[in-house]
Amino acid sequence: MHNSSDASGLKGRRGVVRILRAFGYSLAGLRAAFFGEAAFRQLLLLNLLLLPVAFLLDVSRAERALLVLVLLLTLAIELLNSAIEAVVDRVSLELHPLSKRAKDMGSAAQLVGLLMVALVWGCILL
Repeated sequence: MHNSSDASGLKGRRGVVRILRAFGYSLAGLRAAFFGEAAFRQLLLLNLLLLPVAFLLDVSRAERALLVLVLLLTLAIELLNSAIEAVVDRVSLELHPLSKRAKDMGSAAQLVGLLMVALVWGCILL
């Protein structure tokens, strides 16, 4: 019997099999975001446009790393934002102040990510 506060016993496999399954789940998440979330596709397009630019610019390796990092961070934030929205909608589609707060906070996190892109790219390019 598993302790309800210890979910590790419910995880299943260990070692390489667990890593391979986790990778498969990650790919499924990326696929779901791509096909189900317009905002993810828009950010992916932004990344596809700006990532090559980051490698063409005459900047230091540290600056290039920052340019790339903030772009990839927007994708990670959008994945988390979409996950929050999915969980809230799964719990209930009823309008509720806590549901709105959770969704608004996820959206705010993405706004902060996009502001970081603008700030880092602006500081490095200007």
